[in-house]
Amino acid sequence: MKKVPFSIIVALTLLLLWPGRATAQGMPVYDNTNFISLAKQLVESAKQTAELLKMVEQLNAVREKIEKVNNAVRQYQAVRDITRNNEQLFEMVRDDLREVLNSPYIHGDEVEIISNAFNGIMEHSLDQLDFMGHVLSNDFLNMTDAERLDILEAQRVESRKMLADIKHRKKRYDMIISFRKMQALFKDRKPNY
Repeated sequence: MKKVPFSIIVALTLLLLWPGRATAQGMPVYDNTNFISLAKQLVESAKQTAELLKMVEQLNAVREKIEKVNNAVRQYQAVRDITRNNEQLFEMVRDDLREVLNSPYIHGDEVEIISNAFNGIMEHSLDQLDFMGHVLSNDFLNMTDAERLDILEAQRVESRKMLADIKHRKKRYDMIISFRKMQALFKDRKPNY
């Protein structure tokens, strides 16, 4: 043993006498406080999730109410425009029809044709107003507000077309009257000799 160096003997002795903690980690120890805090965090997270879900439900309810109000406003605007267009239509028919029929340049057989054309537009307008009343007052075929609004929008477009039709007819009859007036002036003109 004398041949073994002294430093190796010291190292082996230290290894054997060295405390166990320095050489091995040993059994892991779990701290109960970490587990309890993790459980508390999970419970708190669940509460926050439940609150977020309630908030989402409330926001959906608010969104639905806003959509209902928006649809109601749009329905009101459509009804207002249809009513305004029909009032304008009635006034135009009353005034324009009287002006056309009172013209001396409209022949007797044309009076009935012109009156029927204007009356047909007026009857269609009244039918449209009646239908609009049914759509708004009854739960017409269990429609949603969006479907009801689509019908009202179509009615609004139709009322604008009727106004344009009346204006077009009036313009055409005015042209016929002015043409016949010019013809009468040419016939009654005395030649210059």
